[in-house]
This record gives sequence, structure tokens and C-alpha cells, in this order.
Amino acid sequence: MMTLLPHLAASHTVTLPELLLSRECRQSRQAAWLTRHTCTLISFTVVAPGPVKDSPLTRRIFNAGIAALNQLAQRQEWPLREQRSLELATGPEGLMAIDAPAEQVKRAAIALEQAHPLGRLWDMDVLASDGQILSRSDYQLPARRCLICQRPAVLCARERRHDVAQLLAHMEALVHDATPDNV
Repeated sequence: MMTLLPHLAASHTVTLPELLLSRECRQSRQAAWLTRHTCTLISFTVVAPGPVKDSPLTRRIFNAGIAALNQLAQRQEWPLREQRSLELATGPEGLMAIDAPAEQVKRAAIALEQAHPLGRLWDMDVLASDGQILSRSDYQLPARRCLICQRPAVLCARERRHDVAQLLAHMEALVHDATPDNV
């Protein structure tokens, strides 16, 4: 999978209509990949608070996640049918078609997110070949926690409890603290 060059990030403000259209396009891409490959699919994005979704920071986090996913697939000996990285103004996206049971892939993705120093900054959606998205709640896991205060992230986001600059500074610190092998 291609590494995205951080210095080539769009770094422009994304509007709500652009973001909504991006989600629709992602769902269409996922459906097309599932039709083409009829196997488990990982759709990978990065947590990106604020209006700028494609930045040098999000690309560094994305590249670390893609490298970790490739290492995971290699360790698990999962055949990869296809993988792709997308450079989008609405944030980097990755797709991986994997010949392995979706439940096994989801469990491993959850373990990776929990073990890796940048795992909290990744969003790894695992889709079964029938298109069903396996969620954290399917595995009796709690909702994601806020990066700053550990409350449910959805509540802090809805209330805009933390300043975007504060969230981005915390993300930068996580990237800085991660070992060079991981980023």
C-alpha cells in the first residue's frame, strides 16, 4: 500500500457538505470492493477533529496505521487480495480486501488499536463479505473514549467540550511519543 507523503497534504478546510459527500463516496467504494472481492474488507481512516482532515499530522498517523495493518496481516498470514490508499481532502482513507473471517479480523483490529501507541487515533471499520459492519459493541466493548478527558468521545464531540487546538496538540504529543518504528 502506498505511503502518503505528509508534505503533500491538502490542508484545507472541509465543509460539512464535502464531509457528507465523502461518507457517501466511502460507502459506495466499500460496496464496490465487496462486490469485486466477496471477502472481508477493512476501511481505514484517521480520527481528525476540526475542519482540516488531510494534514501532515493525519497523514503520519495514517501511514503508521497502514504499516501496522500490513504487519498484522503478515503475522496472521492473511492473504491480501487488494489494498489501496486514497489521498482525499476529507482525510486519508485505506481499503484492504482480506481473505480471512471478518470476526477474526475485527478482533485483531481491536487488539491492534488497543496495543499500538497511535491506535486511539485510528478508525478501522471491518465489513463482512455481506456488507455488515462489525462494531465494537458486537464484542461488548465500550464506546470510544475522549482523547482528553476519557468521557465517551461522542458526548465530548457533540458538546464541543474541548477546543480543536487542544485535541490536535494531544494528537501531536501521541505521535511524538510513539517510537520511530511506529511512525
